[in-house]
Amino acid sequence: MTDTLIEKTLWHPVALSHAIGSQPQAANLLGQPLVLWRDADGQAHAWADQCPHRGARLSLGRVHGGQLECPYHGWRFEAGGACTHVPAVPDFQPGARHAATTFDTREAYGMLWVRLAAPSGDALPIHDLPLFAAETETRLRKTTSGPYTVAASAPRIIENFLDMAHFGYVHEGWLGSRDKPEIPPYEVKPTPHGVLATQCLAWQPRSSIHAESGAQVEYTYEVTAPYMAVLTKQPEPGSTAIEGLWESIAMFVCPVTEESSVAWTRMAMNDFESPDARLIDFQNVIFGQDQPVLESQQPKRLPLQPNAEAHSSADRMSAAYRRYLKDSGIAFGVIR
Repeated sequence: MTDTLIEKTLWHPVALSHAIGSQPQAANLLGQPLVLWRDADGQAHAWADQCPHRGARLSLGRVHGGQLECPYHGWRFEAGGACTHVPAVPDFQPGARHAATTFDTREAYGMLWVRLAAPSGDALPIHDLPLFAAETETRLRKTTSGPYTVAASAPRIIENFLDMAHFGYVHEGWLGSRDKPEIPPYEVKPTPHGVLATQCLAWQPRSSIHAESGAQVEYTYEVTAPYMAVLTKQPEPGSTAIEGLWESIAMFVCPVTEESSVAWTRMAMNDFESPDARLIDFQNVIFGQDQPVLESQQPKRLPLQPNAEAHSSADRMSAAYRRYLKDSGIAFGVIR
C-alpha cells in the first residue's frame, strides 16, 4: 500500500455524531477498519476493528457496562483500550499486549473525526471552520447531508466540488445552463492551509431552493485540508425568496480506500425557516447528479503529473488544488 504517513496525521470525518449510539458500528479510514462506539459517559471512541486476542471484529460485539465487549470470547475493554476482563479466566490480569488499538478522536461540526497517527514534526495545518460549528456560531443555521458512499477517490470528489465548468451539463436546469456555460476569469492564490479562489461567477437557473429566477452567482472556494473544501455563494439581489440569502457549504470526505470514499456536505446559512428535509433533499439531488460522473472518471485516483490530463483556463482552481496536494506530500488517492 502507498505510504500514508501524512494522511494518517490528518483529522478525517468518519461518521455523523448522532449516528454513533449505544452499539458499536464499523467504519473504514485510509484502508484501516474501525469500530466506533460510545462509553457510559457518552464519549466517542474509534479503535482498530480487531480484537487483540483472535482478530474478531469488535464492531460485531456490544457495549456492556460502558465497556466494549468482543463478540468472540467476551473480552472487555475500557475506554482507554485496556482489557479489563477475560471471562474464560476470571482471575487473569490482562497486560498491555491484551489492549485494543485506539486512535485519537474529536467531535466537531456534527461529526466524529479520527486521526490514525499523531504528527511528528511539522504536520499539515488543519483549518478551523467556525461558521460550521453549531456551538460557537449561532447566527447561522446548520444542516448536514449524507453520508454518500462513492466509488471515487477523495481528491476526485474535492476537485469536482471546486469545479464550476460542469454546472451547465451535470446540473443543467439547477446550477447551470448549456446556453450560458461561460466561466469568467477568477483569482486563485495559496493560503497557509490550502488554496483560495475568489471572484468566481456562474449563471445559475436555480442556485438554491430559494431561487425565484436565474441569477449570476458569486462563489468563493477554499481548500482547507487535502480532503476538505468550503464554498460560499451569494446570488444577485432580488433573485431569491430570502433577501440577502447567504450560504456556505463544506465538503467533508473520508478517504476509505484509494478509490472509494464517503462524503458529507455541511451547510451554514441565514435561512431559519425551511425544513431540514427540504434543504437536505436539494443537496441530495445535486450530489446524485455528480456521483455517476465521479464514478466514471478514469483513472479513479487523481493524477498529479502536470501533463496527465488536459486543462483550460476555467480549471485554475483544480490545477492549484493538484499542486497543493503534490507539494503537501499527499499520496493516498492520487497518482504522483
